[in-house]
Amino acid sequence: MNKYIERVLAETKAKNANEPEFLQTVEEVLSSLEPVIDAHPEYEKAALLERMVEPERVIEFRVTWEDDNHVWHVNRGYRVQYNAALGPYKGGIRFDPSVNLSIVKFLGFEQVFKDAMTGLPIGGAKGGSDFDPRGKSDAEIMRFCQAFITELYRHIGQDIDCPAGDLGCGGREIGYMYGQYRRIVGAAEFGALSGKAVCTGGSILRPEATGYGAVYYLVEALAHDGESIEGKRIAMSGYGNVGWGIMKKAAELGAKVTYFAGPDGYIHDPDGVCTEEKLNYILETTSWRCVPTIPCTASPTPTSSTASSFPTPSAGA
Repeated sequence: MNKYIERVLAETKAKNANEPEFLQTVEEVLSSLEPVIDAHPEYEKAALLERMVEPERVIEFRVTWEDDNHVWHVNRGYRVQYNAALGPYKGGIRFDPSVNLSIVKFLGFEQVFKDAMTGLPIGGAKGGSDFDPRGKSDAEIMRFCQAFITELYRHIGQDIDCPAGDLGCGGREIGYMYGQYRRIVGAAEFGALSGKAVCTGGSILRPEATGYGAVYYLVEALAHDGESIEGKRIAMSGYGNVGWGIMKKAAELGAKVTYFAGPDGYIHDPDGVCTEEKLNYILETTSWRCVPTIPCTASPTPTSSTASSFPTPSAGA
């Protein structure tokens, strides 16, 4: 391995010894850059890799909210503004008990490259909280989101940092946060958060966009090998807006998702999720159970016995 890369990795591991997820992605990315670094030794003098692995700003804050039984809870919130060299920070907000600083830094680091590859003038960031939205009422989620953005609002804005949704944070949560943000700043900054409903300045096709993109990518990959997506069976890991979009576009193009899993179990439908009835049910449901009147297998334990043409990862929301 290139000596410069080895040195930066060693220094990063020493500084962030208790952040395994972050260290793993840094090692994977830097190792892949060896041909570039070998061709440009001047990058070491400019400390380019050191700048890449160190976030520009890390924000950590307390989120205090009240449940429906008037009991107060305290969660921890994060926003890692990683790199704004190309433009305002952009990246999702994740609500899940697994969220910690290592997770958010790992996601933010990768977001820098994902956003750069779009060709758009946007930087990379990520945020979230160890709050678990599962089992919470709408009112509880609203109060949490309002408390979260009350702490974060001073660090974001349509020309500064534009958060979006992610795991556990969909259009409902973004709507609650944007409403509180607008109330605090006293201005309708539609670009301050993305993923809102169309009626509050959101984009048409936003819920489907990421899933559609995954399928379009698969179509092009298959075409490169002289194959078509038509007739293919897809197994999907993770479920949310992304997964729903994959199901919808795959069905339109003649393929079908026959297996998909979420945090609480999986569903195997040999006939595929490819009718409006099934797609609409999947869009609305928040629990893992069989679709009424549609034969399928539901279980909290994943299985590897379901035959499929392609495994497809997708983040839940």
